[in-house]
Amino acid sequence: MRLLLTLLLICTASLAWAGERVSVFAAASLGDALGEALAVWEEVSGQETVLSAAGSSVLARQIAAGAPADIYVSANTDWVDWLEGQGVTQPGSRRELMGNRLVLVSSSPATGAAPEITADFDLEARLGQGRLALALVQAVPAGLYAKAALTTLGLWEGIADQTAQTDNVRAALALVALGEAPLGIVYATDAAAEPRVHIVGHFPEASHAPIRYPAVMTQDAGPAAAELLTWLTGPQAQAIFAEHGFVVAPE
Repeated sequence: MRLLLTLLLICTASLAWAGERVSVFAAASLGDALGEALAVWEEVSGQETVLSAAGSSVLARQIAAGAPADIYVSANTDWVDWLEGQGVTQPGSRRELMGNRLVLVSSSPATGAAPEITADFDLEARLGQGRLALALVQAVPAGLYAKAALTTLGLWEGIADQTAQTDNVRAALALVALGEAPLGIVYATDAAAEPRVHIVGHFPEASHAPIRYPAVMTQDAGPAAAELLTWLTGPQAQAIFAEHGFVVAPE
């Protein structure tokens, strides 16, 4: 009798979760990869998901203001730290999903292999009278990483007045792809997703903080969100992220 009751409770919970739609707010750079992963999750779980991709800072502020998100995935740890400080996340739910790399891109075809960018790289000459496209350097993770890398290499002051800053990294990528900016700083995965841009060089990983994508559940998230977050850290989802060029944890 006790076993039958337990099975009934599990079935009832499963039916309830199947009707639960999970809202995921994620960094703009995750749009393609996470969208593909969520489509697979919907097939294997029967649960519906909704993805909102934008700048990590914008999404964090929306959640703090009451936006109906179940899972938040940031392109850096700072905005997850900030949300946790606002008291709107579930304690202990934080997970790291993947990492990324920072690159300099151009709309002009590259000649030869893209080198590691050093302090000797003549960024001012490469820009000419043009502007460097990058995400907001005071708020958006990709912009924060970009400014840190340029500052470490001693290149920031020379081009600080020639930046075209955007709300998110995909907008910076678009400026380069459309030829509106000769150069831009984006994630390696963004460059791989846009055939109209070419990698000019890679920034040393030591020139900026590690690029990590932590995820966390909000206070109102239910069992379906917990199941999804667990799945996103598993082998099936991680394989999708790796295919898109993200750095995943070794098995």
